[in-house]
Amino acid sequence: MHLAHLRLRDFRNYARLDVDFAPGFHLLLGDNAQGKTNILEAAYLVATLRSFRGIGGAHMVRHGQKGYFVGSQVVGQGEHETKMYWSARERSLSLDNQPVRKLTDYLGVLRTVVFCSEDTLLVKGPGRARRRFLDLLLSQTHPTYLSLLQRYALALRSRNALLKRPLVDAAALESFSRELISAGEVIMRLRHELVPKFSPLARLAYRRISNDAEDLRLDYLSSVKHDFAVDLAQSQARERTYRSTLIGPHRDEVQMLLNDRPAGQFGSEGQKRTLAIALKVAQAEYLTGLHGSPPVLLMDDIMGELDLKRRTGLLPLLERAHVARGQVFMTATEANWPKELGRDVQRWIVKGGTLASL
Repeated sequence: MHLAHLRLRDFRNYARLDVDFAPGFHLLLGDNAQGKTNILEAAYLVATLRSFRGIGGAHMVRHGQKGYFVGSQVVGQGEHETKMYWSARERSLSLDNQPVRKLTDYLGVLRTVVFCSEDTLLVKGPGRARRRFLDLLLSQTHPTYLSLLQRYALALRSRNALLKRPLVDAAALESFSRELISAGEVIMRLRHELVPKFSPLARLAYRRISNDAEDLRLDYLSSVKHDFAVDLAQSQARERTYRSTLIGPHRDEVQMLLNDRPAGQFGSEGQKRTLAIALKVAQAEYLTGLHGSPPVLLMDDIMGELDLKRRTGLLPLLERAHVARGQVFMTATEANWPKELGRDVQRWIVKGGTLASL
């Protein structure tokens, strides 16, 4: 699988861009604030329909313009063309020139894993970052998972809106509770099944990158202790006090332990960075194992932040991508590009919203 063509119009600092990419390694070189990360963001947007920077569409429109367009050609099991347009008044998404009616028909056309500075939030940020990580991985591997999340989110919003009223409609609350339980039980089951499969990959990746410095363990901690329906019914008095749904997959947590101590609380900054990278390496390896081909790797200046030992720990992942004729995009300045990663690399110069091949 690879991103064969990218077309941008009024996206970030790119007024107009049309560029072809072959499989293999692509190094985007340039000073800061020239548009290197914007290329990775556009590729990630094609794959997931969201920015890895955690911002909305308005922030991706070029200054002074009304909307942006991102188009692509993706080569995988077949060839696909994607087109998306976003403005405050209009949004459209098409796959192979047909409007996308269901997101499950679209997601999976391009699979990506992004490595960026925001990854440390997976370790030291709030629980929603870790839940979102699991949900993204399950959305990339289970066709119906995204629709489950959407059902759950809608029921949760409706239920919370009811709980905020002075007088709660008991029949309506019961109706939304049934929908919450129906979708929530499947979400929790799939998460429970994923973590024991994913944890050994993350553990091995962490050992490799840290040179066996610590032992990593991941545990899924559910807010539901016994039965979702029973626990939800028993929490109603507290819900009336807090005017919010207090248990369910939206309150669950992924515990990350280094030598049996919580990494977010006791880990050093170096350990947290290593753990975040290990999680992304494991994500890439999990997707490769399930689909038989590696996802496109998007690496945003992470090599310059790592010492030689930790960079060496990433080499097996890059080698597997190389052998499988996968695709890797890396951003760097000339000064912090690690020379030990010398290989056949297509170099690009990024300057002021332009991209030129070297």
